[in-house]
This record gives sequence, structure tokens and C-alpha cells, in this order.
Amino acid sequence: MSASSSTRVRQALELLQMIGIPREQQNERSALTLLALADIKPRKSWRKTSAPLRRITEMMDWMREHYEVRYAPNTRETIRRQTLHQFVQHGLLIENPDKPDRPINSPHWCYQLSAEALGLLKSFGTPAFKTQLRKFRKNPAASALQARHRDLPRESVRMPGGAIIEISAGGQNTLIRAIVEEFAPRFVRSPKVILLGDAANKEIISDDATMKELGICLPQRGKAPDVLVHDIQRDWLVIIEAVTSHGPVDQKRKNELTDLFAKVRPGLVFVSAFPDRRTFTKFHAAIAWETEVWIAETPDHMIHFNGERFLGPYQ
Repeated sequence: MSASSSTRVRQALELLQMIGIPREQQNERSALTLLALADIKPRKSWRKTSAPLRRITEMMDWMREHYEVRYAPNTRETIRRQTLHQFVQHGLLIENPDKPDRPINSPHWCYQLSAEALGLLKSFGTPAFKTQLRKFRKNPAASALQARHRDLPRESVRMPGGAIIEISAGGQNTLIRAIVEEFAPRFVRSPKVILLGDAANKEIISDDATMKELGICLPQRGKAPDVLVHDIQRDWLVIIEAVTSHGPVDQKRKNELTDLFAKVRPGLVFVSAFPDRRTFTKFHAAIAWETEVWIAETPDHMIHFNGERFLGPYQ
């Protein structure tokens, strides 16, 4: 990325911070998305901000052409869920201004800067910016999103490599934290978390570069498991469902996941994770054969459902 490109990305990040966009959206992906929707090329002045109608694929093409940043095709859903949804809620964007009744599954679904956001971005770097910023932050949509973000309890999760991330506190996320901190270090060799869901905020980690390297393509995130961990040493893909009220790896779910990951390079290992034995007993009759069960309250042990090996892929 050139110096001028880096400057524009940095400025876009500053804008997102000043606007009050949640911290999870203060990243390069969101900055580039904002630049694409404002049509701000590396050497273009913010005063010349425009508001083209753009679909996600058009944004990605624009990023590649003007900022030399290439996102894999399966990143579309990440951009939609982890950037565009929040921009819309915050009042930055309008969905389908040309056809508000467009079907949700339409390939023509598009986004455009709101009139308020357009005025704000045009004023960036001018004396009028502070006034425009105060005006924009009074937008009820932006205020509501900020309040939800501040009031949401958080808890820290230590990743296998030592990095700390934050997820929403309580519920299923308590079990997801145990999977990362207790299960992975015990049963996965050289673990690398490449996909992690948050019950409240959907995806928290989506390592698209590693997934592409492993041959993973997730066109529909709704079908993705709660956690994906790559066992680097043995080249296994450990597919984990966190079960608190529903969702163990029964035969139907195993078939879905097998089809979803049919073309990946690593061997597949399926794990149903439960917070305690009491929850496990509610679902034990549905667990699919040739899968594993891990219970957080007894983290040193696993239950193996038949098959010729313990904790390994079946090809």
C-alpha cells in the first residue's frame, strides 16, 4: 500500500473513532469500506466525497483497484455482518435507497452514504467539521448504537498464541471461552483459532487468509460452526459446536458440516462441547458416531463416540 493510500486509511479510521463506531469496527476492513462508499481514492480530497450506490462485490473490486487490497470472495459475509450492519445502524449508510423493498436475498442489495454522513465526510479537514460532527452524533440511530455498545458486559479470552480478545459476557460465550482457553491447549497440538463466533456480535475472529490456505469456503456464515481450530502439527481441522440449549453434532449436523468442509485439506474432527454433565445428558442420545464430546466442568477428559480411533479424522 502506497504512502497516500496508508494516509487515507488512517484518516478513515480516525473518522470512525470520532463518529463513535464500536471498537470491533475500527479496523482496516471498515476503513476501506468507508472509503469505497465515499469514493475516496488515495489522492482524492475528502471535500470531493460522493455517495455512489455500491454492492459488496463492487466495494471489494474498488478496494483492489485503488488500494491494492484483495479480499477473498468468502469475505463478503464478514464485510456485511461485521462492518455494513453496524454502519447502517449508526446512521452512516442507507440500504437500497433506489428500491427499499428489495428482497433480502437479492444480488442487487446495495448501500449508500446517508445525507448526514455525506455532509460530515465532505467537511473532514475543514473548520466546519466539528460542527458537522456534533450534528451527526446527535443522530438518534448513532446514539442508540453507542449506548448498546457501552452497556454490553464484556469478558476477556486468552487465545492460544497469548493474544487477548473480548467477547460478550455470559451465556454461550462462557462455554466458548472455555473451549479456547481449556479445550484447545489440552487436546489440539499447536492450535490456531481461525473462526470464533460471539453469541451477541456474531463473528469475532475470521482468519480468511488461513481459511483460504486450508481450502475452506464458507459462503453462508449461518451454517458455520461456533469455533474452528486448526491443529497445525497434525493438520486437523477441529470443528466445535458449543452446546448450551441446542446444537450438538448430531448426524444431521455432521452431514451438513462434512459437506461444508468437503474440499478442505486437513482431516476433520467433530466436537460437541458442553458446559456440564447435566447439559450433556439432555443431548447424549443425539450425538453422532465418530465424533467427540468435551465437557467444560471436567476439562481433562473427553468422551469418544465409537469409531476406530480416539480424537482423529475419518477419511
